[in-house]
Amino acid sequence: MTLHVRLAQPAELPAVYALRHEVFVVGQAVPEELERDALDAVADHAVALLDGTVVGTGRLVDGRIDVDGRLVPATRGQVGTIGRMAVAQAHRGSGAGRALLDLLVARAAEQGLPEVELHAQVHARSFYERAGFVAHGPTYDEAGIEHVGMRRR
Repeated sequence: MTLHVRLAQPAELPAVYALRHEVFVVGQAVPEELERDALDAVADHAVALLDGTVVGTGRLVDGRIDVDGRLVPATRGQVGTIGRMAVAQAHRGSGAGRALLDLLVARAAEQGLPEVELHAQVHARSFYERAGFVAHGPTYDEAGIEHVGMRRR
């Protein structure tokens, strides 16, 4: 079985949202109303596919997203925010997460964004550090989970 990572097609979005629901709402008890937001409509979504099945996803939004999940005015074109990184439990450690992250960073570069940032769950901090992200600021609670802001130029 070969893993394929690419930008999602519109027909794949229901599977993307189902995976995110499984990982965040069911697996981490994130409130359902926080998992989906209006930024999904304007984000670039990436998928990791194994035999045509979505086993991983992430998204890129043009602009800085604050800790309350709102797009910060006047930041479009300056920074991209990577988020909603999710890999099905059975496929964690397979390289799917890193492949998705690399694709989203490359997509930000294609869009001319000089910097990308993300809100990392503290337990995943080292994963993002290995990909060149640097933590900034204090840790904070987001949806009941401790996070830290991270950036990469």
